[in-house]
Amino acid sequence: MESAYASWFGQSVVLHVATGDLRVPMRGTIVGETDTALRFRIAENWDIDIFKTMVLAVEEDSLAKVIS
Repeated sequence: MESAYASWFGQSVVLHVATGDLRVPMRGTIVGETDTALRFRIAENWDIDIFKTMVLAVEEDSLAKVIS
């Protein structure tokens, strides 16, 4: 079965993330995943792992289309 995130790989996205009472939109690219986490690139050489349980939503980064 294909992951719910697979169609977003390599695209500029806004990842809506929550931890505790904090909700943060993060711009970047999903570059990989494990069973429990997403590998998210927020800068050219800066990848972070975000637990899938923290992800509220993924949406296309419309600002990236305007800039490029």
